[in-house]
Order: sequence, then C-alpha cells, then structure tokens
Amino acid sequence: MSINWVELVAAFGGGLFGAAIGALPAFIFTGFAVLAGTAAALAGSHFDFLGSIAFGPVFGPHISFAGGVAAAAFAARRDKLSGGKDIATALAGLGDPAVLVVGGLFGAGGYLIQKVLGAYIGGLTDTVALTVVLSAVAARVLFGKAGVFGKLSPEAAKRGRFTPGGNEVWAPWQQEWLQLAVLGLGIGLMSAWIAQAVTAADPKLAGAGGVIGFGISAVSLLFLQFGVKVPVTHHVTLIAALAASTSGSLLVGAVFGLLAAFVGEFASRLMLIHGDTHIDPPANAIWFMTLVVLLLSHTGIL
Repeated sequence: MSINWVELVAAFGGGLFGAAIGALPAFIFTGFAVLAGTAAALAGSHFDFLGSIAFGPVFGPHISFAGGVAAAAFAARRDKLSGGKDIATALAGLGDPAVLVVGGLFGAGGYLIQKVLGAYIGGLTDTVALTVVLSAVAARVLFGKAGVFGKLSPEAAKRGRFTPGGNEVWAPWQQEWLQLAVLGLGIGLMSAWIAQAVTAADPKLAGAGGVIGFGISAVSLLFLQFGVKVPVTHHVTLIAALAASTSGSLLVGAVFGLLAAFVGEFASRLMLIHGDTHIDPPANAIWFMTLVVLLLSHTGIL
C-alpha cells in the first residue's frame, strides 16, 4: 500500500468541495466525470480520467460525496442545518468554515480508508462503496444522536423497522416491491447491455463499459436535486454491468440489477430511514452485491 501525499492533500480539497456544494450535487459531478472519463477512454486517451478524476481525489464518492455527508451531519449537530440527512443543500451557504473543514477532513479520511481497504480486500468487493458506508457510519457516531441503526419513532415502532411510512422513507416512489422489481430488471438490462456492447467492440475497454450505466444513473440525479421523482439506480446499473461482464450473460446482469435494487431498499430501512444522518443505501448495496458477484465468480458459479 502506498500513500500519495499530494493526492491526500487533494482529497482534503475534494471533501471540502463536496461539503461546499452538497453531497448530492457532488455525486452528480461524479456522474458527469464518469461519462467524460468513459468518453475519453473510448476515444483512446492515455490519461486515466476515470481513476484519477472520477474515482480519485477530485470526485471519488468516498471523498467528495462522503465529505458532504459528514459535513451535513456536523452542521445539523451545530443546529446550522435542519437535518443531518439533508445531502442536497450546498453547505457553503451556511457561512460556517468549520463545516467545510469537516468535509475536507472526511475527504482525506476517505482517501486513506480506501487505500487500506484496497490493499487488503480490493479483490473481494468495491472498496470505494464500502468506504462511503464506513465514513457515513463514523459521521453518525461522531455527530448523530440516533445510533448506527437509528432510533424508531413511536409510529415506526408500531409499523416495524422494515415498514417505511411517514417521514421514515427513502425514495417512496420506488419502495413498493413490484415497482422496485420492474425498475431493477429494466434498468439492469440497459446497463448490462451497454457493458457487453462496449466489451464486444474492444475487450480492453471493458472497465469503461462497466461504469457507463453508473454514470448515467448518477447524472440522472440532477433531476432529483430539483425535485423530480427520478429513481435512484446507480447501484442497479453498476452491479448489473459487473454481473453481465463476469458471467457473459445479459439475463444474469438484469437479475443481479434486480437483486441490487432490493438490497438497496433493504439497506435504506436498516440504516437510513430511522437515523438522523445519511448512510447511503446504494453504497451499501454496491459493496455487498459486488462481494456476492465476485465470490460467485471465484467459485465458478458465474
């Protein structure tokens, strides 16, 4: 494991930027960077835009998004933000430099955590997604009051932890099982096909093809930022593409996209909706489903 100290300093800037513009807008920029990086790769660029920019210390979700999440939790703890789960507000508008510095510190921390995870379990799961989750858990422990798995309100206790309702919801337009299944299967098919089409054209571009769907999903959240009820699907598209590339089957990719959709919803009910800070359901689904796909691949099942 090697730490690039220049990148570590840059990660502080990336985390601070994520806090300044808000975690969700920062992730939307990740989507644009992913699409720009895939376009550069397809055009034959020798610069690793995907690794250095989209998933590096500038827009890597474990840095910019995670920094924004932690800063929102800190701002809420200081009563500068209405709720720690607010990942859409640009925190520079609060006029509190300490909030931005927290974002920078978590950005740098995310860089270090991912480096350690990559060195030891990089072949087992998506260490960027796992870092996003671990960073968010740390932010909740440090700045939240509801505990890692949240605290059920009296109404939620009557419904049960895994039955959303009232204010205890994630994305209510995609939480019903049939709706979720249709979205997971259909959008999984789209991303799986893109990954296979790119790989078929040039196997050396398989890595770029595998994240095009993810980039499209991330960019689509621009509409969510402005209140349009678009589905949150980057966990679906990333896992569907991975499963399709690993198995060589479009259908397998679609099925794993469907499974990722359900895992994301389960994660929202387990760690997000009853909490007072944001622990990202898609990131939870990505690291877990990547682990499943890779284990099945290593055992020869996929």
